[in-house]
Amino acid sequence: MSEPLGIALIGCGTVGTGVARLLLEQAERLAARAGRPLVLRHIIVRNPHKERPLPWPQERYTSDLSVALKDPEVQLAVEVVGGVEWAREADLKVLAAGKDLVTANKALLALHGAEVFDAARKHHRSVAFEASVAGGVPIIAALTQSLAANQIRSIQGILNGTCNFILTSMYEQGVSYAAALAEAQRLGYAEADPTLDVDGTDAAHKLAILAQIAFGFTVPVESIERRGIAQIEDVDIKYARELGYQIKLLAESWLHDNQVAMHVSPVLLRLLAPLALVRGAYNAVHVVGDAVGDTLYYGKGAGQMPTASSVVADIIDMAVGRAQRTFNTLRLWSNNGAHFQLRPPGTVRSRFYLRVLVEDQPGVLADVAQVLARHHISIASVIQHEVPDEHEGERVQMVILTHTALTGQFRAAASEINQLRCVMAPSVFYPVAD
Repeated sequence: MSEPLGIALIGCGTVGTGVARLLLEQAERLAARAGRPLVLRHIIVRNPHKERPLPWPQERYTSDLSVALKDPEVQLAVEVVGGVEWAREADLKVLAAGKDLVTANKALLALHGAEVFDAARKHHRSVAFEASVAGGVPIIAALTQSLAANQIRSIQGILNGTCNFILTSMYEQGVSYAAALAEAQRLGYAEADPTLDVDGTDAAHKLAILAQIAFGFTVPVESIERRGIAQIEDVDIKYARELGYQIKLLAESWLHDNQVAMHVSPVLLRLLAPLALVRGAYNAVHVVGDAVGDTLYYGKGAGQMPTASSVVADIIDMAVGRAQRTFNTLRLWSNNGAHFQLRPPGTVRSRFYLRVLVEDQPGVLADVAQVLARHHISIASVIQHEVPDEHEGERVQMVILTHTALTGQFRAAASEINQLRCVMAPSVFYPVAD
């Protein structure tokens, strides 16, 4: 068997504990698969005195990163800390010290991927990052290896388990967004402050990474248009079901005429569409390649052991040498997709779900339809439930499904509809995927 691979683990929270557990408790199995022993030499944490559920001597925890950087027997650092700035500094120090890097930090790569990868190339090191997107789902390996013969045409993914759990609960149990969020927090699927999950930022970070791999295209996260799920009402869940759809938060990117369109948004999916069937805190990614066609990847998108599984898979790839060859070949974050441009969101075509609270009086549908027609948007179907006689003349929900239209034209129409005298509240709309 070859020389041992010395490893420094930076961070020992939920994921770090899972990584350490695999390295310490499954050493023989992992050595057989890596062709060499994987030796955990250092664990770097903020508080070395905190008790942790690992077979690791308390005195061997340290808060001093330089101890690992100066150790000549450490060839690889595994960074699994939260946040961006401290992680960025630590990763750059790791690479400058001549160590390879495995990271699970999606925000870091989405915001500073070019800097980290440039540093790795400068110091002749490699970076692996399977766990940064979709937890235990091997989507990075699929895009970089299994689908290498393809030009990726589109990526459509449920990339945030917190949001998917909330939307599944709203759909299956009929609860409100607030109640579903509270349950997600109770079960540990959502943080005490869930903002980055529910506003779409987390999914946008992951989409930026996937687009980099699929298209060689570096997109600033702030350029990815995103809408979260916090404003979704149970009434929209019910109307979507009545129309034969379910609402999911999707991260989508697709290539057309050398333009890459990207967004994160709640989307109406047909009830039997593969992504509509993804329940709870699971993730799934639908990828279309020009040669292979449709492919689907599904599994647990978060959690201690699923994410640790992907991290340790990267460690094994580093030990074998596959990760280094992939890193050098792909040239990620090197502007190798510069011939692609980001497509303006307003030029993307889609069908739309539109819900408008209106006065229950003659001519309202005609007024709304007239606005849509002026913006070249045709109506596919309308729902307006009958109002009991005693409530006639009061407010009523009008739900419209449109045919395909330009996003910019539809948004202009929705804004104009909001100004109609018969409209009692701002309209609600979401794209529809068929």
